[in-house]
Amino acid sequence: MTFSLRTGTPADIPAVLALIKQLAEYEKAPLEVSNTPEQMLIDGFSENPIFHLIVAETSEDTILENNQKIMVGMAITYYRYSTWKGRVLYLEDLYILPEYRRFGLGERFFALLLEKAKQDKCQRVSWQVLDWNEPAINFYKKLGATLDPEWINGFIEIS
Repeated sequence: MTFSLRTGTPADIPAVLALIKQLAEYEKAPLEVSNTPEQMLIDGFSENPIFHLIVAETSEDTILENNQKIMVGMAITYYRYSTWKGRVLYLEDLYILPEYRRFGLGERFFALLLEKAKQDKCQRVSWQVLDWNEPAINFYKKLGATLDPEWINGFIEIS
C-alpha cells in the first residue's frame, strides 16, 4: 500500500475534522469536539496561523468515483515555549485510521515532525498521551520517547 504525506490545505479541513471526531470517539469523549471547519480555517490558514497540518493519503485498494485520494491520517502541531528549553514543537494530535495502522505511517509522521523541529531550531517535540492508551504508549516507547508520569495536566474551560 502506498501513502503520501503532505502539508494540509484549506480543502482538507472537512476530512481533518472528521478524523478529529473519530479520535474523540476513540478517546471516549465524542461530545467534547466543538471546533468547526470555519474556525479551523481561520486558525490554520489565516495570515498568522496558530497550527500546522500534515495529512496522510492513499488511493490504493480504494474505488472512488472521481479518483480522489482518501485521507487516512493527520498531525496537528504548533509552537510553544518552554522556559527551561526554549522553542518546542508541540504535537496536539496524531491520528491514523485504525485500518491503516501498522504500515509505518506513525514513524513517517514522526520523521517529518522531527525534521521540522530541527529546521525550526526547536529543542524538543512534546505531546500528551492518555494513560490507558497502551497502543500509543507502546508506539512512543518504540520511538525512544520519554514518557513523564510526574506532571498533571491542568486547564480551565473558557465558555
